[in-house]
Amino acid sequence: MKTINLNELSFRLETQNDHYAVEEMTRDAFWNFWEPEKTICDEHLLVNRLRSADSLVPELNTVAELDGKLVGHIIYTKAYIIDDSEQKHEVLTFGPLTVTPALQGLSIGQKLMMYSFSKAKDLGYRAVLIFGHPNYYPKVGFRPAAEFGITNLDGSSFDAFMAYPLYDGALDGIRGKYIIDDAYMGLTQSDALEFDKKFPQKEPYKKRPISILLEQLSEGPREAMEKTNIKSLEMMTEKSAREVQMLPGMDKQGLDTIRRVLREYGVKW
Repeated sequence: MKTINLNELSFRLETQNDHYAVEEMTRDAFWNFWEPEKTICDEHLLVNRLRSADSLVPELNTVAELDGKLVGHIIYTKAYIIDDSEQKHEVLTFGPLTVTPALQGLSIGQKLMMYSFSKAKDLGYRAVLIFGHPNYYPKVGFRPAAEFGITNLDGSSFDAFMAYPLYDGALDGIRGKYIIDDAYMGLTQSDALEFDKKFPQKEPYKKRPISILLEQLSEGPREAMEKTNIKSLEMMTEKSAREVQMLPGMDKQGLDTIRRVLREYGVKW
């Protein structure tokens, strides 16, 4: 196996010639991670649509290369925080953040974020807000948006909703509701299936049912997990360990069992 030298990792803006390769890489990276009611992932379609969104920040649409090969991609759009006086405060969001499956776990995603964060700060942006893996993104400095007094549009807050100030005090005095481009919301499975025809045929991934985990939990933790309405092992990544630990009825033994089962089935949590 060839040794991976991340010192050779480089970044540049995405070009039109990259479009198909980026979409195919995104498709491969997210193929196993979609909501239970979906037939296939739609992240590759999302990338395609965001490129033409009014909110796109082309100066931050970045690819990562290693040995001349595409290994990562991050795409940014403008978002807003609306405070109680209806004033809009511009921020950024990104996603999908993609790393080619064969090289995941080598910090390429983190390096891609740090590179683009530096550029975003130089461009005058104040902060980045995302909905993402609540046990992954805190490793690079993301914090729950609730700590800054920022909520989802419906007023809700949860650990997967996070903020990253690009400089000290960037979010001081800014509280309110978070609004992102409608392009993130308007994806349908029929559109995703039609778009997917441009790529080599791939069998839909079959998620592992949450019953695999529930069967190994004692009564209290099992009832706690049943109330979350999580349908698959893969969707456990939407909940942070802290949130699961705080569920009424959850205990240390239950949490240890969850970690063990997810590890056995290769779900990073």
